[in-house]
Amino acid sequence: MRLQPQVPEPESIGFLLLPRFAMVAFFSAIEPLRIANRISGRTLFHWDVISRDGGPVTASNGMPLAATWSLQDAPETPSLAVCASFAPEQALDGELLEWLRSRARAGCVLGGMDTGCFALAAAGLLDDQTVTLHWESLPEFRARFPGIEAVESLYEVSAEGFSCAGGSSAIDMSLDLIARRHGNELAALVREQLVHDQGRLPASRQRHVARPIGDADPMLDRAIALMETHLEAPLGIQALADELGLSWRRLERLFERHLGQTPRHFYLERRLAHAHQLLIDTRHSVMDIALASGFASASSFTRAFRRRYGLTPSQLRQR
Repeated sequence: MRLQPQVPEPESIGFLLLPRFAMVAFFSAIEPLRIANRISGRTLFHWDVISRDGGPVTASNGMPLAATWSLQDAPETPSLAVCASFAPEQALDGELLEWLRSRARAGCVLGGMDTGCFALAAAGLLDDQTVTLHWESLPEFRARFPGIEAVESLYEVSAEGFSCAGGSSAIDMSLDLIARRHGNELAALVREQLVHDQGRLPASRQRHVARPIGDADPMLDRAIALMETHLEAPLGIQALADELGLSWRRLERLFERHLGQTPRHFYLERRLAHAHQLLIDTRHSVMDIALASGFASASSFTRAFRRRYGLTPSQLRQR
């Protein structure tokens, strides 16, 4: 994934698997490389799978995946992707962070998949870079690392590093690598084998609100984007309407027509979903998560959370 015009064949890429990594992102990254090798009739790409101790790593879906190297004996590679998903920071310690720093000092270009950038940021390796990660984890990442520019794109690639949001965005990032190294024609043939849409641009949005096929409204997208950027300090519905240049009544009709619910209810659902993710992925206190989700007190947050999920925030963490 390094941006250099000439690379040896095969080009080696390391994949460091953290506990509960996203298996779909990992396979989405390596399958295009495998197919490129098959179509070309040459080994254009080689990958090394690394875990802390060289043993299997259990993915977020509960399936173990064998690694081929430990941190101590892993070969140096031109690039290395940190593969993570839920609660990435729970896997980090001084040994792993120093190992990442040593790779960077050796000239390895480092990247993150899904939430892998948490590890790189904790190691101090993302200065002056623009990164992306899964949209659910973007608010927490921005709060933890305010000095790093984190955007909601599919993937980011530069001479300094790379990152993708996970899921199928890893396919797009690997196709981009294939095109840069071996031309658009090979990348197109690989995409065809994957039955993948025409190449999506890196800056494409990660997600679209679920609604009936063919039912789209740019104004609704703008309204939801405003909500997403004001989870900690929620806008009132009238203030939201004013920002959009709409009447309160028209905004209500917009949400009812496309989503079958009021903007107030939709906004609350978004805030609670954000809180749910923070409860799973972080060790922040219930009060801190309440404030980060726009609630003035832990008690009001707990009541709303129980109504939505049928259990309290503390009970969720005990499961």
